[in-house]
Amino acid sequence: MSAQMKKSLAVQGSILAIAGLITKVIGFIYRIPMSNILGNVGNGLYSVAFGIYNIALTLSSYSMPLAVSKLMSARLAKGQYKNAYRLFRCALIFAIITGTIACCVLFFGAEVLAALYEKQGLEWPLRVLAPTVFVVALLGTCRGFFQGHRNMVPTAVSQVIEQIVNAIVSVAAAWFFAKIATERSGAVDGNVPAAAAAAGGTLGTFAGAFMALLMFVILSLGRQKARKIELSGEDLADEDYALLVKAILLTVFPVILSQTIYQIGYTLDDLFFGKLMVQKNFEDIVAAMPEAFHSKTFQKNTTCENIVTSMQGVFNTQYNQMVNLPVAIATAMASATLPSIVASFARGEIDRVKEKISSVLKINMLIAIPAAAGLAALAEPVMGVLFPRLGEYMPVAVMLLRTGSVAVVFYALSTLTTSILQGSDRMRLPVIHSAISLTIHVILIAVCTRYTNLSVYGLIIGNVSFPLLVCTLNCRAVAKRVGYRFEWKNTFLKPALASVVMGVAAFAVYTILRPVLGMFVAMIAAMAAAVAVYGGMLMVLKAVTVTELRAMPLIGKFFRKK
Repeated sequence: MSAQMKKSLAVQGSILAIAGLITKVIGFIYRIPMSNILGNVGNGLYSVAFGIYNIALTLSSYSMPLAVSKLMSARLAKGQYKNAYRLFRCALIFAIITGTIACCVLFFGAEVLAALYEKQGLEWPLRVLAPTVFVVALLGTCRGFFQGHRNMVPTAVSQVIEQIVNAIVSVAAAWFFAKIATERSGAVDGNVPAAAAAAGGTLGTFAGAFMALLMFVILSLGRQKARKIELSGEDLADEDYALLVKAILLTVFPVILSQTIYQIGYTLDDLFFGKLMVQKNFEDIVAAMPEAFHSKTFQKNTTCENIVTSMQGVFNTQYNQMVNLPVAIATAMASATLPSIVASFARGEIDRVKEKISSVLKINMLIAIPAAAGLAALAEPVMGVLFPRLGEYMPVAVMLLRTGSVAVVFYALSTLTTSILQGSDRMRLPVIHSAISLTIHVILIAVCTRYTNLSVYGLIIGNVSFPLLVCTLNCRAVAKRVGYRFEWKNTFLKPALASVVMGVAAFAVYTILRPVLGMFVAMIAAMAAAVAVYGGMLMVLKAVTVTELRAMPLIGKFFRKK
């Protein structure tokens, strides 16, 4: 591979990583006002509907960008342009079929799914999401086409466009649908306005995907001349459709299996928690909740079903939203480095592979560990400032974030080690590890929900144990299969010590300043103190060098000499 091509691939990978980071940040920002509009019950319906939608998406089209790009690039590299385009047509037909099936299942089976999950009004957002599965199936295939031509820019731009449209439409539609439903039903709160608001929130997902697909249609029409040039050669389309379909299936199946395990875990949590909790009486449901839940007003105006749905909303929306952002940042930064790990492994440069693994591990832990400590220390002001409409559920959200923020570290590490194993041609191991972890995770959730009064806090046990077991098994496999020795002191212990000191300092600053300056100003001051203390501790402990900072993807250029 030429130096120019290596540079091009690195640039393309960085573009995709930056776009992924931008979309995650946009997603985090717009979910804040939308979560406040939906309310606790609406957030519960929205999150459960999205869990089901993600399963349908994974089974129908999630792996299409990877499959199409991988199979097309292999043929284009050999000059087999007719075979490449024939494969794209097969993939497009495959996406249409699977997308249509998934769309029909969600739309016509919405009421059945609502009854299965015991969620009144769940059918509303599910029916809005149904056509989205079809659109995303086509969108993924188009993204794979351009990625197969080693052009990541259309995918990156489309992701940003999709998320911007999604953000605008989701917030506006959630507000408008909730307003109309409230006026027509005459209710201030309840399942009808909540279901309507959740349906409005999911409308943005469809609008964003549709606009991104429209962009690819325009791009495809604009490259007709390039297509004619590519197909004007003398290469023969010597692969029949049966072989191409088989190649697509063999490529998508491992990815589908791996991702389905992750997605099934989320939706099984919703299913088991919802069904097992509503079987309990009111006193058992609120046993682990704050004193506010025992007020006469709360008991009079709230049903057991709404309490359970609201708790699911707090866990899936407010808690998961705060945990997922630092994980997304760490993963986006790592993804800029991982392609070079794959390339080094393919060339047999094992020493270089180990060096790059050390670098990307340190990058992730330098972000994930302090993020977890910061969320735990400032859980109260973070939830209070961002989600003021939590009401009686505010103490629940704060306790969830304090006890479950450590999941940030385990999810970041499990995601990274999974990519390292896959890049080292150990494709099956992460799937096996995820399956083992999922089995234990489901048992823990069922036992905690059915036989204890932990209530929603039982979900935290499962949420932390799943990535913990995955990253433990993955780390063992990386050490054994790749021969990598983890640098525990510099990669984990020093950032952890710096983060503990940082967390204590941030909590102290917030506690002292809040009575004087108020929650928001005290939180900002505590965050500034946290950054200063963490940076100072890293220097004191010599946890990171200037050379390592300069080598880091995405942020390294800020430390390089001009």
